[in-house]
Amino acid sequence: MLLGLVSAIADTMDYEEMIDLVAESGLECVEAACWPAGKAERRYAGVSHIDVDRVLEDDGYAGHIMDYAGEKHVKISALAYYPNTMDGDEEKRRAAVEHIKKVIRASARLGINLVTTFIGRDQRKNIQENLELVKEIWPPILALAEEKGVRIAIENCPMLFGADQWPGGQNLMTTPDLWRRVFEILPSPSLGINYDPSHFVWQMIDYIKPIYEFRDKIFHVHYKDIKVYPDRLQQVGIMGYPLDFMSPKLPGLGDVDWGKYVSALTDIGYNGCTCIEIEDKAFEGSVEDVKKSVLLSARYLRNFVI
Repeated sequence: MLLGLVSAIADTMDYEEMIDLVAESGLECVEAACWPAGKAERRYAGVSHIDVDRVLEDDGYAGHIMDYAGEKHVKISALAYYPNTMDGDEEKRRAAVEHIKKVIRASARLGINLVTTFIGRDQRKNIQENLELVKEIWPPILALAEEKGVRIAIENCPMLFGADQWPGGQNLMTTPDLWRRVFEILPSPSLGINYDPSHFVWQMIDYIKPIYEFRDKIFHVHYKDIKVYPDRLQQVGIMGYPLDFMSPKLPGLGDVDWGKYVSALTDIGYNGCTCIEIEDKAFEGSVEDVKKSVLLSARYLRNFVI
């Protein structure tokens, strides 16, 4: 396994500075953020370390992207873009689908051949209605991915944290049950999982067992921790906004048992990229805090990944 970083935390850095951070932290790979230019709709989104439009239009730029990473001995594990491709607003939906198709083409153009994203969800519709949307929206996306030889890894984050994402959240593939149902609808070898244990912790789902069942569908892996505060949970219950009773933390500072997690990955023979995803508000005060958070996370996870 290679140990790396999700680049979104380096939102004040350009591409070269971000790659330098990864290399200087002793990491080997990076999941590179590729949002379209413009104002971010949420924290950790809207970051663009690689301009996919330029990749598709400018051979010199595309070459520089790969050459600079290669010079620093950093592998680009995936191009990352996490929108809501099934947004209830059809204009937003079209824009998200259009850009994810560009990201797929850029991933193929660069020879990376992996895109990390969400499946999306219309948060005002029920599960069955959203499964019908999957049948409508995703086959053309997957057809392009298959044509280009690109795999798509869906993260299991519910995108259900506050009032603006209530009631249903903005990502459907959030549980083992829903993974099975979507994979039945979309039986493509190009569709898989970007496995993040932290989201199962606060949903009170076993985050180890699904690794074995979905071993052939795990294309990419995240390291993000979650700390659940039992006293807060007692006040708001599981129907409360999740951020009212939990908080994302650096790996090792939350409730995930990373030894058991990495042990399960070794059991299934996973030897792909594993990337640290940092969303810990305790380390957002400055660029130096961000750099410290990367170093601390890398140092801790080297207990398990060498």
